[in-house]
Amino acid sequence: MHTFRKAPPAKSVMFMVNYGDGRTAYLWIEDPVEAGDSYSVSLIARARQEQGTLPEGTITSIRRVR
Repeated sequence: MHTFRKAPPAKSVMFMVNYGDGRTAYLWIEDPVEAGDSYSVSLIARARQEQGTLPEGTITSIRRVR
């Protein structure tokens, strides 16, 4: 007899970051609690731009991918 297992919850959340000039970058957030609030996700994206992890430019939208 085969039993079905639930998939373990994702440890990170992935977002697609769109820029005004048409570029797209991806952002991974390790804490799912922080990823639940769109305002905190935008703050994290801006902080990562300052660190150089995300490319510079005007962010037009951030959308959760997985």
